Amino acid sequence: MPESNRAHSRILLSAYDEEAVRGLVEECRERVGGKVSLAFAFVSSDWAPHLDDFLEVVQVHGHVPRIVGSSCDGFIGTGEENENVSGCALLFLHLPDTEISFASFGAREVENAKGGDYWPSVTGVEAEGMAGWIVLSNPLTLDTETWLKTWNAGYPGVPCFGGLASGGRSEAEVFILREDGIKETGALAVGFRGGVVLQGVISQGCRPIGSPYTITAVNENVLFGIGSRKAYDVLEETFDMLEDEEKEIAQGNILAGLAMDEYREEFQSGDFLVRSILGGDPDAGALAIGAYPRVGQTLQFQMRDRDAADAELRALCEARQRESGEPFASLLFTCTGRGHRMFSEPNHDAGVVEEVFGRVPLAGFFCNGEVGPVGTTNFVHGYTASLALFLNA
Repeated sequence: MPESNRAHSRILLSAYDEEAVRGLVEECRERVGGKVSLAFAFVSSDWAPHLDDFLEVVQVHGHVPRIVGSSCDGFIGTGEENENVSGCALLFLHLPDTEISFASFGAREVENAKGGDYWPSVTGVEAEGMAGWIVLSNPLTLDTETWLKTWNAGYPGVPCFGGLASGGRSEAEVFILREDGIKETGALAVGFRGGVVLQGVISQGCRPIGSPYTITAVNENVLFGIGSRKAYDVLEETFDMLEDEEKEIAQGNILAGLAMDEYREEFQSGDFLVRSILGGDPDAGALAIGAYPRVGQTLQFQMRDRDAADAELRALCEARQRESGEPFASLLFTCTGRGHRMFSEPNHDAGVVEEVFGRVPLAGFFCNGEVGPVGTTNFVHGYTASLALFLNA
């Protein structure tokens, strides 16, 4: 009988304490059972001076051959979130039938990226048969959005989940790490092939408002025509149709949603790539947005608020659970703008995941940007919860 995939996760909230870390990793090793394939480790920036000791303890006492992680200013575990605290979050994985690939790259590789064959040649990993990637990026040293544009060409249709490291504003406070220490490279990617299915949920915290329209005139990121009308006028009309209490919330919280599938008869939350409205010119009727839409693409304005974010995450998780069942492990990358800043109760995103999927081992952190697919294309998001689910193949 083949071995099963197994996982265990734990959070430690404290200043660095070698004995506490040792107990934590020994528990993870024992609960996982069998050979540990990989551990994800997210640590607070104040642990940086102790990082070599931390990684040695994880390797020696956890029997962990490979570690991938980052700095962060808040941790996520099964059903819990802890913001602006010291400590670490760990996820141990036992994947007996999975080929795991590791890639690191920086700004130089991104600058040289051309053509769909480039990234497979850099990583040594072909796209065919890939279940997906987990990527951790340093926003101080890598333009993650530029990287993804060429990465998508090299791995078309392969999902990529992850987050941009947080924990401060300086290079000493924001970093990505591997079992051999802090890496100067811009990003670390972990790929999975065989034995697992990598699926997920990308909740951008919005709900559609108004009606969907076809983009009829655009120049780079500036919309001039929506439904053969001035783009600015359509936005004003959409705002005017809101209820009075909605208008108060909508101030600064209306965004542009670009449909990823033109052939849907009806659009729901989760069908759109949501991007900020950067500015508008009422005289020209123009709107500048944080994306490069195309003529013929469907656009619907979106509103971001606490209730919309809660409803969207629940609906998307429930739909994924009905379709795929319960995962054996998960990673959650959520924006630093969510948590207590968006929701009135603690542990919101992790709590919803637990309510829907049960007590699944989960680790993650509060990010400076989140990576995940909308449709079949991977993007960098903001104010988003990117949930990666590991399922048995």
